[in-house]
Amino acid sequence: MFYSTQPVELLATYQSALCRSRRCKGFAAPEQDGTNGGRTDTGCVARQHGGTQTRRAKKKQRLTAVMPRCRVNLCAMISLVVLQGVAVVLFCGWYVQLYSCNSTSPNGKVHVLLLSSWRSGSSFLGQVFSQHPSVFYLMEPAWHVWTKLEKHGARALRMAVRDLLHSVFQCDFSVMEAYLPRQHNSSSLFMWSHSRALCSPPACPLTPQGQFSNQTHCLQACDGTSLQRVEDTCGAYSHVVLKEVRFFELESLYPLFQDPNLDLRIIHLVRDPRAVMRSREESAKAFERDNGIVLEQRNVAAAEVQYQVMQEICQSHVRLNERAILKPPAFLKGRYKMVRYEDMAHDPLREILAMYEFVGLEMTEQLEEWIYKVTHGKGKGSKKEAFKITSRNAVDISQAWRTTLAHNKVRRVQEVCRGAMSLLGYRTVSSEKEQKRLNMDLLVPQEPYQFSWLPSKTEDPRKS
Repeated sequence: MFYSTQPVELLATYQSALCRSRRCKGFAAPEQDGTNGGRTDTGCVARQHGGTQTRRAKKKQRLTAVMPRCRVNLCAMISLVVLQGVAVVLFCGWYVQLYSCNSTSPNGKVHVLLLSSWRSGSSFLGQVFSQHPSVFYLMEPAWHVWTKLEKHGARALRMAVRDLLHSVFQCDFSVMEAYLPRQHNSSSLFMWSHSRALCSPPACPLTPQGQFSNQTHCLQACDGTSLQRVEDTCGAYSHVVLKEVRFFELESLYPLFQDPNLDLRIIHLVRDPRAVMRSREESAKAFERDNGIVLEQRNVAAAEVQYQVMQEICQSHVRLNERAILKPPAFLKGRYKMVRYEDMAHDPLREILAMYEFVGLEMTEQLEEWIYKVTHGKGKGSKKEAFKITSRNAVDISQAWRTTLAHNKVRRVQEVCRGAMSLLGYRTVSSEKEQKRLNMDLLVPQEPYQFSWLPSKTEDPRKS
């Protein structure tokens, strides 16, 4: 028996050793028949199967250990990409704002928008700029939009007005053709004769350089200039100044501030609402169409129309001033200045000189004389002179409401405009006696330049 089984056992031992040496990679000892007592060598097969399971388990453990790290790394990469994107956007925004604040327009022009409301002294302020020899001036171009699209409200028309101003600032009058009659020329422009530039060469030979224009003479001698000639005239001046009373917020103007082709400055003229009310009453019919647009075509009782309009005007002054003063966008810095009509009436030369410096214009002796003449006349002006610039006493005009406007109307205006009066520096009166006590100052003193930043772009010509 020993000799009969030994070769078989030796063979099984050899096969087992060979299996171990090969790490059981695909090797299995053949099964034996029952000649040796039914023994079958399954050791290698078992060891092969067990080894495979072990390797799979270890591989799974390694993958499990690695995968969390991969997921963490992926999340980190996504976060990094997002942060980089945010950084790029912030940098681009900062760069655009910095560029818009520190660069001048390519052609060196300065663009000035005189923002105000009706009967606030804006026509006089417009002439202060129009008579300057370096200024191309146009009075209320938005009038064309409001008269052409009068069935709408001010909110719906603001973008059309904004686009019109943008084109005119760049001396492009082609956009005006949408609002003018088919046969048109310079005389089709609203109050065109108030522009000294349109009464002077190259538009018209009537008014030589350095002289002041006369509206009546200009109407007679300079009628019929083509819009192409108007564009050429506009391009010949260093400053383009537009006066507007049909704009009620700053946000719509942001694209103009950010346009690298424009160097836009805003002078915001305000006036005591009680004085505005008194002046509007004298020309009430002239404002009927504008009132409807201001009130968004709402049905308002006739007795309340003027007060509702005054409330809208006062709220617009608050919006304009607060937007420019309280946390303004970077591109607004150096671009806004508020002026009170009453301060200009009491000390016109100082206030006008400050405005000239704000936009980079130089005061001349001729202008000083003209300013003194038109602000130190006699009387308060007649109804026929409501829209004309004549020699009047500016201080008397600013105080006229105190003796002519009924006290019940004064109280009503103070109610609808209380917030604006407080912000802009106008004291209220509590009785008719206070109203008519002219030695009682109703102006809250303002620090110079409190409502403005000194411009960073246009230098005072006298310093160069």
